[in-house]
Amino acid sequence: MAKVLFIVSGATYWVLKDGTRYATGYWAEEFAMPYKKLTEAGHQVTVGTPGGVTPNVDMMSLRPSMAGGEDGALELEEIIRSAEVMRRPLKLSDVRLEDYDAVYLPGGHGPMADLAFDADVGRLLTQQLASGKPLAIVCHGPASILATRIHGESPFKGYEVSCFTNEEEEGVGLASRATWLLETDIKEKVGVNFSRGPIWEPYRVEDRNLITGQNPHSAAILADRLLEVLPG
Repeated sequence: MAKVLFIVSGATYWVLKDGTRYATGYWAEEFAMPYKKLTEAGHQVTVGTPGGVTPNVDMMSLRPSMAGGEDGALELEEIIRSAEVMRRPLKLSDVRLEDYDAVYLPGGHGPMADLAFDADVGRLLTQQLASGKPLAIVCHGPASILATRIHGESPFKGYEVSCFTNEEEEGVGLASRATWLLETDIKEKVGVNFSRGPIWEPYRVEDRNLITGQNPHSAAILADRLLEVLPG
């Protein structure tokens, strides 16, 4: 069975344009559904965070209105509660990529606060892209791609990439309050070929070994694709 590294934000808040701290972390569905699918298929998941801090779930992502109802919220809570790997994450600085068959990054607004600026994240994503092994990133997770730039240049330039859109950010009421927007910066500062589907609909795009998804509902279809490409 395969070993998959989940690189997860360690952030608990995101500073908005007016200086207020917006409580955040990782988005429950984006961790829980791929974790469930991969582990039920017999694969091993390891979690790594900046500094080895314990990841913080964005509580908004556990609201029934965001989780497909009461049952959906309870299922996500149960998966997260049972995921021992979330309570003893590796430090990203200690990660040896050769130990893993694939890398996956869930979103939530947390990556906008830490992974986008983390040197270890930049190094690991650059190495994983060059390795040819699967790299799957969803929603706000592609903020991490910004950390791969050296002197303004990223190896992800020219790749077809999806992420949480500016339109979706407007939909959650944060576009006008954010200091930067992921879709805008990943296009302008990395030079990706941006790809998207309708808002809130599952959408996945694949370019070489890079698989990216647009929004929380895209996490499950990214996991399905990983199950197809991972060694059995």
